Amino acid sequence: MRFTVLGPIQARRDGEILASGSPQQRALMAALLLRDGHAATAGELIDALWGDEPPSQALAAIRTYASRLRKILGPGVLVSESGGYALAVQSGTLDLHEATRLATEADVARSRGDLDRARALITSALDLWVGDPLAGTSGPYAENQRIRLEEWRLQLLESRADMNLEHGLHAEAVSELTELTATHPLRERLRELLMLALYRSGRQAEALAVYADTRRLLADELGVDPRPELSELQQRILQADEELAAPSPTASEPPPPAFNRPSQLPATVTDFTGRASLARELEGVLLRAGRDGMSVAAVSGMGGVGKTTLAVQVAHAVRAHFPDGQLYVDLQGAGPRAAEPETVLGAFLRALGQPDSAIPDTLDERAALYRSTLDGRRVLVLLDNARDAAQIRQLLLPTTAGCAALVTSRGRMTDLAGAHLLDLDVLPPEEATLLFTRIVGHERVAAERQAALDVVAACGFLPLAIRIAASRLAARRTWTVSTLAAKLADKLRRLDELRAGDLAVKATFELGYSQLEPTQARAFRLLGLAEGPDLALTAAAALLDLPLQKTEDLLETLVDASLLESAAPGRYRYGDLLRLYARACAERDEHPAAEGAALSRLLDFYLATAARAYAIDRPGDRFVDHLRPTAHPGLTFDNRDAAQDWLYFEADCLLACARQSTDAASLGRAVDLLWTARDLSESGSNSTQYENAATALRDAAAVCGDTEAKRRALAALSNAHLSMGRLAEADMEASSAHLMAAEADDNLVMCWAAATRGVIATYQNRPADAEAHLMEAIELFRADRDGPGEAAALCHLSRVHLLLGRTASAIELAERGADIYETMGYTLQSANARYALGIALSQSGRHSEALAELSDALAIFREDRQRLWEGSTHFRIAEAHLASGRPAQAVQHTNEALALGAIGGDWTRGNVLTVLGRALDALGQNSRALVCWQEALAHFERLRAPEAEVVRGQLETARTRAWRGA
Repeated sequence: MRFTVLGPIQARRDGEILASGSPQQRALMAALLLRDGHAATAGELIDALWGDEPPSQALAAIRTYASRLRKILGPGVLVSESGGYALAVQSGTLDLHEATRLATEADVARSRGDLDRARALITSALDLWVGDPLAGTSGPYAENQRIRLEEWRLQLLESRADMNLEHGLHAEAVSELTELTATHPLRERLRELLMLALYRSGRQAEALAVYADTRRLLADELGVDPRPELSELQQRILQADEELAAPSPTASEPPPPAFNRPSQLPATVTDFTGRASLARELEGVLLRAGRDGMSVAAVSGMGGVGKTTLAVQVAHAVRAHFPDGQLYVDLQGAGPRAAEPETVLGAFLRALGQPDSAIPDTLDERAALYRSTLDGRRVLVLLDNARDAAQIRQLLLPTTAGCAALVTSRGRMTDLAGAHLLDLDVLPPEEATLLFTRIVGHERVAAERQAALDVVAACGFLPLAIRIAASRLAARRTWTVSTLAAKLADKLRRLDELRAGDLAVKATFELGYSQLEPTQARAFRLLGLAEGPDLALTAAAALLDLPLQKTEDLLETLVDASLLESAAPGRYRYGDLLRLYARACAERDEHPAAEGAALSRLLDFYLATAARAYAIDRPGDRFVDHLRPTAHPGLTFDNRDAAQDWLYFEADCLLACARQSTDAASLGRAVDLLWTARDLSESGSNSTQYENAATALRDAAAVCGDTEAKRRALAALSNAHLSMGRLAEADMEASSAHLMAAEADDNLVMCWAAATRGVIATYQNRPADAEAHLMEAIELFRADRDGPGEAAALCHLSRVHLLLGRTASAIELAERGADIYETMGYTLQSANARYALGIALSQSGRHSEALAELSDALAIFREDRQRLWEGSTHFRIAEAHLASGRPAQAVQHTNEALALGAIGGDWTRGNVLTVLGRALDALGQNSRALVCWQEALAHFERLRAPEAEVVRGQLETARTRAWRGA
């Protein structure tokens, strides 16, 4: 089987051309051929064939083309791999590979002075072109590759013409260059060669005419002057520069004596998995050696991420392009004693054929001899496990064109000039699972797929950890995958479990940690204590008790050492296993008091900053006066939007900090942090995390005997339950908080507990209880001169008056609440008043006014990211539209409410579905209405809500009507 891309796309078997189908099908084959056996995903192939405008059935078309190609090419040629496809092309069967090999050998021959062989090899490579490359194919990928291959062909033609001139074959060069410049008139290098060929042929005037034509053409077409090299050549011709004279035709110098061609690359691993795009990127960099000079690629990443495995795999893939040998050394940069450059140079020189007697003693002399030995050669050097750029810069890197170096290091080689840098991360989940499967065996993994996913997740998707875990399982036939998953589930034991033979994740991490300076090691240990998914620079500075700039410099050194990740500018995070290791280091190397102090500083930072955000959002609110003092001043904000942005952006980290602050010294501040961040619960954006944190703090307060913290935690938890619609749980927590606060004369908690109980009673259709609780709350808020609290209670009381049929007073109460908010300059809270007023106006029949108030409230909730309140408002707008005889608009807003969710959880969802059913019924969509009411009834029955009877009656009426209509 042979393939061609340097002309029409063709596949031949035993010399016979195979029918390769439509242009798109040939484009698919071309895209796979040009990936050198690497798999291409379906998405990549869709981009290759259609670019930004794929057809609607693009994926199905790709599968169809692949199926047809598989039948044409026969078994084992087109293979499915990693969710994509690959062509298993044998060495020497693709014309492009053959052309690349010939061109590479030509470069080597020319560097040795063997022009005859170099010209012959270049000619053989050019002879493989049989027309436009990739002819008969379509698509953006084929077009880009066609341009690339044609550009390479021109480079080869220029190279051959240059050698013709160097060899004294001027007349032959003139003929070919005249044709080429006519075909490519703007290619200045061809014009330069033609001028030189004409001059050496005694045709000086024609040579100068070529320059004049070129200058005029460039000015007319591009508005530019010729490049300096062309202008300089014109001047040298005018001056009859003797150095331009034709060299005398001489036989090519014989090649220098042969030298050793080392082949030192370690073996590849048979189960190498994934990294396809990264491997192609590195191969491309290394293969540029010889065209753009010496190439260097540097791969960095944390210990165990697979740097060496990838580098060795890539080195083997490109070794054919470096026929003069491949050198390898482990520089031991992660160990206590890195390899000395002079020792490595001595070993390299011996491998390249230098006798011991010729190897100098000094480092500089060895480096000079190393560069001289490599001059004109094509050698690949793999420098594994470098400590830093200083270890290899100017010493171990080859400097001659045609050579390439591939470096691996835990630290980023940002100061390695000219190097192509690549940061290696952990494997994506699907590739991590595939690696685990290849080691353990498909049958064992297929039987316990979820357990396998749990294992690779516990391994943090780190290749070394996955390999260790899989190897342990493969060696223990009595274990199931679930057995291994259970062992790794224990975070305290996980690092100890990830050990097999001489491989251990902890030992790999220890190498990097042992090289840190004391300040770096302290930062690495302490930052790992924070539970959040990542950490902002400002929070890290507070935790470490360092100035902001010094903290950033310190953290960036940890990033460069691959012991910390930069999630985004100004944000940092650990990989899962590195976090466990950092905590183990803290437990081993840090005093417990220092750990506690660090977390206390972090909690202070979040509480102080959240309090500032709360205060700027609620000017004049007395709640901030009841917060516990903090040592950290917190961040300041220029405006309310900035404060809200900070709160929502830091929500996960803030709540994680609150949840882990369960020691006696931190409990009170952690509960206060929840209170200042209660918008996160009511908005619905972080309701579950908020509830979990409140539950943990309530339980911790009970264990520690901190009754004040417990009261406040109960109030916060009650509010979280209420937002999620768990009314019974909310009432239980609020009642406990209210009772404890009354016993302790805690006016703050009594206010909020009474208000919460009033809201719950309203939802449960207990208006008398609701009124009593809310009146108590109003009195308590007034006693504390808490205007916002009073306004909130008045708005809730408005809802109670509606239940009691007091429509006029309901409107009055909501207006009083709105007046208080507006007087104090509140924005978000005024939306709650408008919401309450809109409901009251709607129930009094003033629907236009109600819709105006509700629409204003909706805009504010949306702007402030209050998703649940936004959903609730859509529901109330739907009610107003339905009451006004506009069922279509009601359907629209109820659907928005269902999509967003609403305050009150399933109870409110049941009400939304009830209204949606009524709107659909009014539109004649009776079957849909029945479905909505059935779902609403299920919610109400589960909650034992009184609304169940109303919905049950609607269902019976609708079914009776449908039966009569039938």
